[in-house]
Amino acid sequence: MQPLHFCNLNCWLPSPPSSPVGHLLKAPSSLSLATMTPSSLLLGACRTLVIFQLLACCLLPLGAQSQSQEFSLQMEPQDPVLPAGRSLLVNCSTSCPRPELITLETSLPKEVIDEDQGWTAFRLSNVTGDSKIICSAFCNGSQMTSNSSITVYRFPELVELDLLPPWQPVGENLTLQCHVWGGAPRAQLTLVLLRGEEELSRQRAVGEPAEGTATVLAGRGDYGAKFTCRAELDLRPRGLGLFQNTSTPRQLRTFVLPMAPPRLVAPLSLEVGTSWPVDCTLDGLFPVSEAQVQLALGDQMLNPAVTIHGDTLRATATVTARADQEGAQEIVCNVTLGGESREARANLTVFTFLGPILNLSETNVTEGSKVNVSCMAGPRVQVMLDGDLARAPGEPAQLQVTATEGDDGRYFFCNAILEVDGEVLHRNVTVQLRVLYGPKIDPAKCPQRLAWKDRTSHILQCEARGNPVPQLQCLHEGSRREVPIGTPFLVKLHHNGTYHCQAVSPRGTYTLLVVMHVQDRNSFVVSILIGVLVILGVVTAIVALICIFGKQTRSGIYHVNQQHTSLPLRPVQPKEAVELEQS
Repeated sequence: MQPLHFCNLNCWLPSPPSSPVGHLLKAPSSLSLATMTPSSLLLGACRTLVIFQLLACCLLPLGAQSQSQEFSLQMEPQDPVLPAGRSLLVNCSTSCPRPELITLETSLPKEVIDEDQGWTAFRLSNVTGDSKIICSAFCNGSQMTSNSSITVYRFPELVELDLLPPWQPVGENLTLQCHVWGGAPRAQLTLVLLRGEEELSRQRAVGEPAEGTATVLAGRGDYGAKFTCRAELDLRPRGLGLFQNTSTPRQLRTFVLPMAPPRLVAPLSLEVGTSWPVDCTLDGLFPVSEAQVQLALGDQMLNPAVTIHGDTLRATATVTARADQEGAQEIVCNVTLGGESREARANLTVFTFLGPILNLSETNVTEGSKVNVSCMAGPRVQVMLDGDLARAPGEPAQLQVTATEGDDGRYFFCNAILEVDGEVLHRNVTVQLRVLYGPKIDPAKCPQRLAWKDRTSHILQCEARGNPVPQLQCLHEGSRREVPIGTPFLVKLHHNGTYHCQAVSPRGTYTLLVVMHVQDRNSFVVSILIGVLVILGVVTAIVALICIFGKQTRSGIYHVNQQHTSLPLRPVQPKEAVELEQS
């Protein structure tokens, strides 16, 4: 009994070049290869590769087996590469003169399109995955086989770079992740991560989906940088090209936000209805143009004016206190950049400062009337009226006066004091009192006796007071001639006499007598001459007496001193003679 052996059916059967069918198959084969250009490749779904098992086992006589080894079985094309979903023409041919049962073993849909002595052509349809095909034939009772591998390639269905964070802090690591779905053969598929045109990493595609990662240190220069992921299918070793598919670019935004809070300048207190500027500044921002700033008083959003200088942002707004905000409030400045924020807060007390209100029972009163004065203000406000404090904050200060002439034009002073957060605030108000009283002329300001000379210029100074202000005029007692008051005038002899100076107002009349004595210029000269003559007469008399007296003394008696006989006689001078006579 002949021993049994298993026949290997994994072989391709090339057709002889002289075979007419071989010429028929060459055209489709070349057509199939031409369709594997990048412009005509179609993406197809991947199927599971099926490995064919041994199909048959034949018992061959040992003598026949040795004879069959002299002939061969060939398959065309060998190890083809084609896009997924395409068809493939396969030719199995043998040199055996009388071959039997030429077949093609495959899991793919197939059909015989032509055959002849020594060869058979098959069409494989819808090739979607890598596969092995086997040509088999019998020659002289022995089985011959030839096998080949079909490689199917497909482009990635989707290449996607994961979303980047909206903002990336400068100085921190950023991890990029890329995913690729589909693509075959995986051994020739590579994932490349790029920043612009700069290659960051290159990795083989592994798994489904394939994933590639890269880590970069974010810097200011990465602001606005575009990152992409590229899938490269390299079929150049198989005689085709390098095929690339790039993801949608992702743009990165980096930022710098200092840890320090903004500098906030705001008032400590603010009265209802008043306004005050608020200033908020933060340095070291990048990019400063992307920063957002908000200013608020409590729940009231302010409308700041923002200015930028270098990496410094400054916001200025005007805050106006409302009545419903009275009490403790906060002014908040918030600067936001890159999804993070820095905040500064300042306490503000909104207060109401009512008053002071100063009231007089009457502002125009007659002399001797009673006037009630009161000063008041709002709650918590201490008032002081003309230096006198009220008994307690919130209570009024009062006083009563009897109007006199001296109170006319008097100002009453009311001071309101309010303490807000340790700060003492003052507010003042004054009211003037008018007292109605009759006209009066002050003798100290209107002299009653005047001595002036004729044809000299003088001013009659005279003042009257009263409320209402009186009319003042000075009239000559006899002629009723009026003399000017307060202005220069030329004094003449007819101004001599007594004048009635009268102050007249609706509240009465007041009269003061003024005597004006005017001296004539000629009488003055005569007086001078008389005086001069009198003086000359007196001088003349004195000189005459002296002369007479001098002659009498020179004719006097001479005395001889007997004790001194040796001394000569000398005349006695007039002065000495007088002294002697007196003795």
